This record gives sequence, C-alpha cells and structure tokens, in this order.
Amino acid sequence: MSTDRTRTVEALPSAAPTTEEQRRVATRAVVAASVGNALEWFDIIVYASFAVVISKLFFPETSGVTALLYTFGAFGVSYLIRPLGAMVLGSYGDRAGRKAALTLTIAIMTVGTAIMGLAPTAATIGTGAGLLILLSRLLQGFSAGGEFGTATAFLIEHAPDRKAFYASWQVATQGASMFLASLFGFGLNSWLTTEQLESWGWRVPFLFGMLIGPVGFYIRSRMSETPDFVESETVKSPLWSTIGHHTGRVVTGAACVGLATISVYLILYMPTFAVKSLGLPASAGYLGGIISGLVTLVGVPYVGTLADRVGPVVIMRAATVAAIVLAWPMFALLVANPSIWGLTVVEVVLGIIMALYFGPLPALLSELFPTQIRTTGLSVSYNLGVTLFGGFAPLVLTWLISRTGSLMSPSLYYIAIALLSLVGLFVARSKYVIR
Repeated sequence: MSTDRTRTVEALPSAAPTTEEQRRVATRAVVAASVGNALEWFDIIVYASFAVVISKLFFPETSGVTALLYTFGAFGVSYLIRPLGAMVLGSYGDRAGRKAALTLTIAIMTVGTAIMGLAPTAATIGTGAGLLILLSRLLQGFSAGGEFGTATAFLIEHAPDRKAFYASWQVATQGASMFLASLFGFGLNSWLTTEQLESWGWRVPFLFGMLIGPVGFYIRSRMSETPDFVESETVKSPLWSTIGHHTGRVVTGAACVGLATISVYLILYMPTFAVKSLGLPASAGYLGGIISGLVTLVGVPYVGTLADRVGPVVIMRAATVAAIVLAWPMFALLVANPSIWGLTVVEVVLGIIMALYFGPLPALLSELFPTQIRTTGLSVSYNLGVTLFGGFAPLVLTWLISRTGSLMSPSLYYIAIALLSLVGLFVARSKYVIR
C-alpha cells in the first residue's frame, strides 16, 4: 500500500506508443460510463427543476415554503444514503471489478427512476405518495453512491494516455443531462398549461429517463474489465483499507468536491429561486441551465486536455478564486434588478466556473487512491463531499432565505464552500504530490 507522499495513479502518459485498439477501447469506455452517469444526473436535475410542482402533488397537506422544504428534504435524504452506496458499491467494484459494479448501479438507478415516473400522487393514495417519492430517492441515492467512483476508475484505467481528458467525460455528460433536463423544464413550462403540467407533464422527463437505463445496461454488460484491475491484487476489505489507512485522502477529496457540487446544485436551485424569491415566471430559470449544460458538455473535454498539460490543481484553483470574487456582486446585481436575462447570466457564469473546476476533478481524485482501493476511495470521498455540500444545498438555501429574509444568502453559502475547497486543493497539492 502506498504512503501519503507517493503518487498513486498513473496520471502521466505512458512512454509506450498508444495503439488504435487502445483508443477504441477507451472511447467505448467513455460511452459506457457516460450513459449511466447521464441517467443519474438527468433524474437528479429533473427532480430539482420540478420541485415546485412535485411539492404541490405529493405534499398537498402543506403549502408554500413548508411543502418546498418537504420536497427538498426528500431530495436531501437520498444523499444520506449515498455514502452507504459508496461503501457497498465502491467495495464491490474493488473486489468484483469495475464492470460488475457499473452494471449493478445502472440497474438500481433505472428502478428508482421508474418509481418516480410512475408514482401515483397524494390525490390518489394519500400520504403514501410521499413515501414512494422517498423510496425512489433512496434507490437513486444508493446507486449514485457507487456510480461516480466506479465510472471514473473505469475511464481512468481504460485510458492509454490523456487520463484527465478521458475522465473529464464523466463531467461533460452531466452537462448533457443539465441541458436536456433544462430543455424539458423550459419546454413543458412554456407550452403546457398549469393543469396539464400538474396532471401529466411533469412525468414526461422521468419516463424519458427510464428509456436510458436498458440501453446503458446493455452497453456496460458488453464492456471488458479494465487492465489495471485485472493486473492488480485485490485486498480483503477495500473499505477498511480506505477508511483505516487513507482517511486523510478521503477528507481531502471530499473538501475538493465542495465547489464542484455546490456549483451544480446552485444552478439547479435557480428555477425555484426565480419563482419563489424573484417573482419571475416558472420558465425563467431554465434558459441559463440550457446554456450552462451546453457550456459544460462542449467545454469540459477541453478543460480536461488542458489539465493533462498543466495539472488539475492549477485550473481548479483559478476557478475557485473566480467563484469567491464573483459570487457576491453577481447576486447583488440580480437581486437589485430581477430579470430573466440577469438570472441567465448568473447561471451561465456559474456554469463556466463549474466546467473549469469540475472538469479536472475526476483525474485529481483518481490520483489520491491506488488501484486496489480506487473505486472505494473515489466513491466515499466524492459522495461525502456531495452529501455535505451539494445534496442538502436546495434545502439549506430555502431555509436560509426563509430564516434570514436575505436573498443574498445563497452567494454567502457558495463562497464559504469555495473557501473550503481552496483549502482542500492546497492540501492535495502540498501533501499528496498532485499536480
């Protein structure tokens, strides 16, 4: 097992020339990893985007902020189970292989999406409707707990070179999901009446998401295992090895995840913020999400290419400083002059920061952990960070605005997490010899 001062992943290109077959395998790995990742994020983003509608249909006994808190509470509870999914599925990936874990995660994920899309509302079955929502979120959270770590290890270990580039597709597909989910949100809110949206319209994106699952399962089941896993010796208890011997790496990784996850969930919160806090139409928050999704999808692979040249930390540190400097003035201008275009500009800037910071993150986290515990280490550190700083963000932001009465509180929360991530990057660079 490596020490804390040892680089633990083959982040630099191999001296041996890369063959066409290696590149074809790496490309297929990108497709296989991206399909499940797209499904996970599409479901998450759609749920957050339609939070106002879901709160009315599944928690009708409450109203206003309280119903929204229940809805985001169910959203947040799914993140409490993510660390459990990370430990179980991450360990499974280190013992049985990346391929086995990837096929299992997408199967569980598809079931969770199906429950959400087909769930009867409270008008049909009463309080049981809320419990179905909770079950859907728990299944989604458990599967998502193993998805990032396993898929990232799968990409890194299949990549013959340019590891940050190949790993960045894990983030680029999140941009595709943000684009599609925001497009659904914009279209459905623009073209359907309130009655149509609440009757059947909100189900359309979830039912669409259900179609991704079987395709992803088929693609993943036909992939080969990664060379690194085949050549490595498995450890008896990857979870114990990770938590018992690499606690510092897990905590550092979780801190580094902070700005990436809060950027995503702040963008997802914007449709709710637009309606509830700024008095803008329901479709207002989606335009920025559409553009931010495209920025992430198109821009992140270029960021990954740059990270292969200069190192992940250099790019992520610059993005963190930009987040700290820009957050307050952006929100101050938006709150003082609420408008669709102002909201869109804020979301696009957040999307650019997210792309610059999130793009190199998979490669950085992969450098923290050796092959024998890579999926466990990636899964636990990533989901610890997402649970603490991202999953409960919509709930925290709703509560902060309600409690303080200040529409500037989201920017302060964003800045606080960005500062924490800056510390994490410093530790990763200084203690663990990461570029």
